Amino acid sequence: MKALITGGAGFIGSHLTEALLAGGHEVTVLDDLSTGRVENLQAVQGHPRFNLVVGSVRDEALIQKAVSPVDVVYHLAAAVGVRLILERPVETIATNIVGTEMVLRAAAHRLTRVVVASTSEVYGKSDRVPLSEEDDRILGPTTKSRWSYACSKAIDEFLALAYHRERGLPIVILRFFNTVGPRQTGRYGMVVPRFARQALDGQPITVHGDGGQSRCFTDVEDAVRATVTLSTTPAAMGQVFNVGSANEVTIGELAERVKHLAGSRSPITHVPYDRAYQPGFEDLRRRVPDLRKAERVAGYRPQIPLDETLRRVLAFLQETGRQ
Repeated sequence: MKALITGGAGFIGSHLTEALLAGGHEVTVLDDLSTGRVENLQAVQGHPRFNLVVGSVRDEALIQKAVSPVDVVYHLAAAVGVRLILERPVETIATNIVGTEMVLRAAAHRLTRVVVASTSEVYGKSDRVPLSEEDDRILGPTTKSRWSYACSKAIDEFLALAYHRERGLPIVILRFFNTVGPRQTGRYGMVVPRFARQALDGQPITVHGDGGQSRCFTDVEDAVRATVTLSTTPAAMGQVFNVGSANEVTIGELAERVKHLAGSRSPITHVPYDRAYQPGFEDLRRRVPDLRKAERVAGYRPQIPLDETLRRVLAFLQETGRQ
């Protein structure tokens, strides 16, 4: 098939690009390189079935042209990372909502399949464990910038589902839970590459808050495998799926594991949220996905242990020197 990946020079997008090319497909990546990197696509540069288009997902003419010849669009272009969202809320909202509407509108002309990358952030402050796709969402006030991201991605989901119901557009929505692996950057607040870089450099490993908050980290290879499988499963069309891991770890424990695997002597320090981000910042104590729907529909089960992922992240950062 012919695939378009918006945001394909980013962390998940570059891994998805490699997987699709390895599967024999043609891939066009569209990325404005604001957070994505050409270096992420180094392994596929010059591949006969690969094409890179540098441009914005908000450029309607460019999106129409890029979508028209393909069989499937993987829409990954979005503002990412807590720090970026807090620092550039206007860009976050515009990129996420306007860009998604452009993609859906272009795809609707030929009913081109669209996979919309969403996020576990849409669940907001819900304290349910595990979180299933039909659970209620609990969001903080509009005066707290972090919730603008959750709201913008929820609007993306509403838009995609509306195009499916009203115009018959085949869509799949994937809510990613803390995807990690090589090529992810710590510049925008991503915790694993930040811890890994600090441990390798012998700098203090800075845990925000008391470290008791927990997450389920998903290896990017597992996330990509789920993405490709669900995008080609007819029963998945018009549906929302959690994509993640059920192995829960506290952020304090994560810091200890990264330190141990890196053989680091870095001290582990704690930084209040107000100092790490902004006054009144709200975080979630637990976020655990219910994966039964993805397993039932597409046989998805995460396979890669967290320690293996952490070793690969550390090795990548050592080899490249990236931040």
